[in-house]
Amino acid sequence: MRFISEMQEGDRIHSIYLCKQRTSAVTRNGKPYENLVIQDRTGTMDAKIWDPNSQGIDDFDTLDYIEILGDVNSFAGALQINVKRVRKASEGEYDPADYLPVIENSTEEMFRQLTAMIGTIGNPYLHALLEKLFVEDIEFQKSFLAHSAAKTVHHSFIGGLLEHTLSVARLCDYMAGAYPILKRDLLLTAALLHDVGKIREISPFPLNDYTDEGQLIGHIVIGAQMVSELAARIPDFPVVLKNELLHCILSHHGELEYGSPKKPALAEAVALNLADNADARMETITEIFTADKSRKDWLGFNRLFDSNLRRTGDL
Repeated sequence: MRFISEMQEGDRIHSIYLCKQRTSAVTRNGKPYENLVIQDRTGTMDAKIWDPNSQGIDDFDTLDYIEILGDVNSFAGALQINVKRVRKASEGEYDPADYLPVIENSTEEMFRQLTAMIGTIGNPYLHALLEKLFVEDIEFQKSFLAHSAAKTVHHSFIGGLLEHTLSVARLCDYMAGAYPILKRDLLLTAALLHDVGKIREISPFPLNDYTDEGQLIGHIVIGAQMVSELAARIPDFPVVLKNELLHCILSHHGELEYGSPKKPALAEAVALNLADNADARMETITEIFTADKSRKDWLGFNRLFDSNLRRTGDL
């Protein structure tokens, strides 16, 4: 099998991939064609069927495994496949494990570290809330460990939500030690819970796409609802503490235009926003550098960073 991460311009490809997305389109001249997004465990790539009615283009649907014969070319600075032939593959011709992007780190070890962090939370109400969700709720735990943190951009792989959550919590733990103004129990609890709504905002793999609930409500509000319902199950959970925790979750994107219904008003909310943004951006640039196989110093203009990105030189 030729993995997507190994492809280069000019390659002839003849392998099986997961069809993650298929849409019909029309050229400026009115000629129909098909847009595909194919996937394996190393990433995704666009593919085009310029003559969908030609011989050798068989019937298939989104989430089918398809055998593709085509050529890799470059368009607008990105690689894509010009599909010549395609057919739906049969069971036994492929291993589904080759088509799901998986985290490099051990999910079991990361979850052990996460639960160990829960053990350091001294406030009995916050500790009980975290235990109810991450330890006692086996269905949530199973979904959380297998989920991505995003459809695209950063941590868009199995275990990505766990890795991102743990990274944000570690950054918050450092800030709690560096800045005495911060209440560690509140900040770490907010960090561990800030993205729990993503298990309902984004569908599981292999689709890994926005659900109706995710499109209409979004993970920030979904997560706040989940935490509020959990707090209601803990007797005498302090109202002020609950509202402070919910505020941190609701404001963790920092700005109204980024999807937060509130801007940070607590020191802990400011710290959480900074940690969340730092981890997301550093993982994004890591994935950009990893995906680029040219090894050139300058990678060109990147829209997400609004900058012409460059690799650091050897020291």
